[in-house]
Amino acid sequence: IELGLIRFLIVACLVLFPMGLPFFFSFFEIHKIHFRKILTLYFNTSGKGSQAFEIDCFFRLVRINNSFYPAYNNVVEEIVITERKEKSSYVTYIYNALMNDIVRVGGKGELCFGEERTALRLNLSPALLKRLKGVLAEILGIGYKYEFLSKNLRVALSKREKKLLAAALIAADFEGDKSFILRRLPDTGEYAIDGIYAFRLAALREKWTHILSYVPSGFSSADLTQFCEFLVGESRHKIYLKDGSVFGENFTRLSRSSLMGEENAETEIILSDAGFVYCLGEVDASLCDFLQKYFAERAIFS
Repeated sequence: IELGLIRFLIVACLVLFPMGLPFFFSFFEIHKIHFRKILTLYFNTSGKGSQAFEIDCFFRLVRINNSFYPAYNNVVEEIVITERKEKSSYVTYIYNALMNDIVRVGGKGELCFGEERTALRLNLSPALLKRLKGVLAEILGIGYKYEFLSKNLRVALSKREKKLLAAALIAADFEGDKSFILRRLPDTGEYAIDGIYAFRLAALREKWTHILSYVPSGFSSADLTQFCEFLVGESRHKIYLKDGSVFGENFTRLSRSSLMGEENAETEIILSDAGFVYCLGEVDASLCDFLQKYFAERAIFS
């Protein structure tokens, strides 16, 4: 019986291994007890002793490799995200944020551009579904909120300063907004972004309206500077600036400002709720003036 089992496992490995490591590791996980018996038997009959340490190391190695393929070890869920055609950039934002990781674990995604709506179909593991909800919260808490603020902010500022004020208002309360949005996201496999905003976030829009009531129409450039200085002084977050691009504390490139129309270093820095900006290399003159105005000694130049 033991010999027959050994033959079966060897043949199975020879068949599954060329199909890809995820299949092999999943099969190994199911029959790991038998594999351990075979290895122990091999070491005993070859005169090498039990070699328990080497066997344990081998099993740890397989567990580590198996963790690289979570989509094969968890339930994969099909998700559909849709949005109006004129806001297709929100859907492509999700695609760009997640697709590398989805492909890496063997999942798939498909963008579909219709006459009225854009759709993104994804096959996701539970871990990536959690990330998807985080990205949806960014779209609603940054992109949609910026649209709301742009329509309702009544201040005598330049276009650039008005956008910076909007970014500051978003950053000041983003974590609270994100937490609320995550609680309001449906558990179903379909997410109509515009529908979620219209029907599930009414209370959040009321909160935004209330906040705007505290921003006077006479809000000036000096007020904007004071407001940004206050936010910077309250934050301990570190970001890095290199070649005009902004990176987070883990050196991941930040691009959330694209949700406000276009990627822009100034907007990105304000959105990041940065308390310290570390500039690596040369900085453009206009960006240097921005940092000195709003961050003063908290902008560190190297």
